[in-house]
Amino acid sequence: MKKNLIKNNKDFYEKKLDWETIQSEMKSKFGSDIYDSWLKKIEFIDEFNNYILISVTTRFIRDWITSRYIDQILQIIRTYNKNISRIEFSINHKKESISENISENKFENKINTENVSFIKDTYLQYNRIDPNKNFENFIVGSSNKLAYEASKKVSENISQYNPLYIYGGVGMGKTHLLNAIGLNYREQKKVMFISAERFMYQFVKSIKNNDMVKFKEYFRNTDALLIDDIQFMNGKEAMQEEFFHTFNALLEKGSQIILSADRSPNKLLRIQERIKSRFSGGLVVDIQNPDYDLRYEIVKSKCSELSLLYSNQLSVTKELQEFISSEVKTSIRELVGALNRIVSYSRIYNKIPNISETKIILKDLLNLSENKVTIDLIQTIVCKYFKISKNEMLSSRRSRYLVRPRQTAIYLAKILTSKSLPEIGRTFSNRDHTTVIHSVKTIDRLIKEDNELKINVDNLKNKILYNKDNEI
Repeated sequence: MKKNLIKNNKDFYEKKLDWETIQSEMKSKFGSDIYDSWLKKIEFIDEFNNYILISVTTRFIRDWITSRYIDQILQIIRTYNKNISRIEFSINHKKESISENISENKFENKINTENVSFIKDTYLQYNRIDPNKNFENFIVGSSNKLAYEASKKVSENISQYNPLYIYGGVGMGKTHLLNAIGLNYREQKKVMFISAERFMYQFVKSIKNNDMVKFKEYFRNTDALLIDDIQFMNGKEAMQEEFFHTFNALLEKGSQIILSADRSPNKLLRIQERIKSRFSGGLVVDIQNPDYDLRYEIVKSKCSELSLLYSNQLSVTKELQEFISSEVKTSIRELVGALNRIVSYSRIYNKIPNISETKIILKDLLNLSENKVTIDLIQTIVCKYFKISKNEMLSSRRSRYLVRPRQTAIYLAKILTSKSLPEIGRTFSNRDHTTVIHSVKTIDRLIKEDNELKINVDNLKNKILYNKDNEI
């Protein structure tokens, strides 16, 4: 029986993948052009219990294959052997033909990443660095200038900001800046850009595979560690413990750490205090909501790109650019999304939409700010602004210092929400709809006569729309 077991094990390990079949599958899946340019260069070396070892001629080819095709290649392999969970690379520096070298160098120069070196992609099976997100195409405005300048200095190794912590709302450009920093580290030997979610995945996977030594080696042996969306570590005590020690180890060896999150360090939830303290010990910068000027510059830039893409057959009017910039205020990502919708409409119907048509196309986006604005939020912000309590505002008292804030809140509720007059009245201690009408007319008249009141109303409108006081 023992002999049979040995024999079976021997047969199992001797059974190798049919690499010619795998190559045929890759050619069929990716097409002849991609296969001949990149995948044909792969040589099969050996197969082990749960991974295979393959060889390519350069690190660049390895990085290119890993960042774009590795998951799909692994999927093909697993159809023939489900035990294979990863692919390892060996670099075999063969002497290539002159034409191959020229072709590869041209491509490397085109994407401008020839000197960026990454942590071994075969371990992470993931690489977030995008050659298209660089400092050159990051549009700077008053809301993101500080974050941009800090990132630029860190990337040029002329600052002592360590760690650099960038925070701001969704779609504001944090990931773009982290990416640009990663690309700019041309002299660094090891650069790692990963999301907190992916870090957690690798951590759990390493524990499961009893491979924590390898995990520590990869994450602590970097010259620059960039982690996106660090807030996703909340509540994960074991992972936070490992991250804390990794953080300290990198600082001790002089490695640069750059982090992004959706809030400042002191507002991170369920994160160890010692970790938040480490974050605050470096430079903390925020990216605020983009003002009109920045939104307009972004829209103009994207329109220019689209015009070139479609060989000047697509031209978004200045009026439409101004409308989108003025109305879509929530995030840069949604601003670009709105423009993409306009472009899609234009290509389908072969015409640029007018303002009325644009309002229909962007109906959900234009209502997004409204959906976030509640009457309760308006009342809270107005009360804080005029330094009165909400109970005083909702009371029946008619003191002058209460009447004007109350009328202002009612006016803002009317113009910033879709609530009916009776609904607004009910939220103000069941006041009659005629009271609501009177308040709206009064404030509407006064802001034309009283410049100070107009400034107050405009300030309140900005606070409410940008939701800056939503954490009161």
